Amino acid sequence: MTRHGKNCTAGAVYTYHEKKKDTAASGYGTQNIRLSRDAVKDFDCCCLSLQPCHDPVVTPDGYLYEREAILEYILHQKKEIARQMKAYEKQRGAQREEQKQLQKAAAQDQVRGFLEKETAIVSRPLNPFTAKAASGPDPEDTQPGPSAGPPSKESKDKDHALPSFWIPSLTPEAKATKLEKPLDDSVDRVGLITRSERYVCAVTRDSLSNATPCAVLRPSGAVVTLECVEKLIRKDMVDPVNGDKLTERDIIVLQRGGTGFAGSGVKLQAEKSRPVMQA
Repeated sequence: MTRHGKNCTAGAVYTYHEKKKDTAASGYGTQNIRLSRDAVKDFDCCCLSLQPCHDPVVTPDGYLYEREAILEYILHQKKEIARQMKAYEKQRGAQREEQKQLQKAAAQDQVRGFLEKETAIVSRPLNPFTAKAASGPDPEDTQPGPSAGPPSKESKDKDHALPSFWIPSLTPEAKATKLEKPLDDSVDRVGLITRSERYVCAVTRDSLSNATPCAVLRPSGAVVTLECVEKLIRKDMVDPVNGDKLTERDIIVLQRGGTGFAGSGVKLQAEKSRPVMQA
């Protein structure tokens, strides 16, 4: 279709191109776009650095990493989890201290209320012949009022620290952000298996690419094609490189990027959900 045909506004039908262009311009509706070959990671590239691996390792799920990149990432995650755990423990300590202060204040209020009730009780009879105007107000006749003790340290700190209405974290209604306990399961232990061969199958010497499904044999770390696994290895379940017995867990299907063809079996489509106006 020519450029003028795509932008034709006198047609009797609402073409797909016009609908797609109007949807992109309106800001509503879900948009789908197919990824090109440039957006696909090669099968021999690291999942973190996206560069060809020189010292590759693979996880039990079949994801390939550069040894230096994955170890650096694990160390970074452990340091980050340690920092989060330290902040979490500090928050728990502050919460325990706040709970103790609340309990202490409640006990003091209880004692203060008891003393106020005790002082309000008249313990001696009044003399009817004594004029109150001459002797002044009797301290026992005064009504009990709210207790006004000496200002506490917390009230002094609140007087000095003025609230800020411009910073959300310093407003009078702002509360401390609640921290969740970090999980250390993701970087506890990752099974890393060294892969010795690249680009060709270790058994059949077939070339390896994104279009070729591959698998890693755990005992030897060799990379073979899935065709070789199904036709040769699964019959005896023996590693053809070192002769060790294999189990189903020892055959790790390598995660690979797709190709530009729809028949590669990989979903090469990106989707962006946006608001939809319905009648």
